[in-house]
Amino acid sequence: MGIRVSEGDALIMVDVQKDFCPGGSLAVPRGDEVVEPLNRAARKFRHVVATQDWHPPGHASFQESGGPWPPHCVQGTRGAELHPGLDRGPIEKLVRKGDDPAKDAYSGFDGTDLAEWLRSQGVKRVFVGGLATDYCVRATALDARKEGFEVVVLTDAVRAVDVNPGDGEKALEEMREAGAILTTTEEIE
Repeated sequence: MGIRVSEGDALIMVDVQKDFCPGGSLAVPRGDEVVEPLNRAARKFRHVVATQDWHPPGHASFQESGGPWPPHCVQGTRGAELHPGLDRGPIEKLVRKGDDPAKDAYSGFDGTDLAEWLRSQGVKRVFVGGLATDYCVRATALDARKEGFEVVVLTDAVRAVDVNPGDGEKALEEMREAGAILTTTEEIE
């Protein structure tokens, strides 16, 4: 039995950007495979949000600044653009995050108006997919729970970095333990 999408639901597409897909500066293995299931799912929602890493040059998360990652999703660059296959039509709100040069922001709720905007639209439950399972998807889903939203993670529409093997599976388990429901885009109607 599937999960029926209602007026109080929103889809959050997390960081489906060129730099996180094959060929990008911080490519998630098979990251582009999230595009098709997210496009399919988006047609079922009244409210669709896309988050976007939007780092200034020299951001704190970059290796050159002592962070763990190579430069990625630098404001105004091709790598920061949404994946070209992602259907922009259903996207109602674009949330840019990580624009404070001194602070990383994995979650779409960190330093943004996302929670307030969702509430203003009457959203009670969010469905989350995108990149990467073990970082920004995880942080966004956990923060959504902290903000009081019901959370559904679309497991066929996420991919993990897996810096350490199994990180993606551990992140899914952590989200489930926090109260998220794990399902696939095929199971929503």
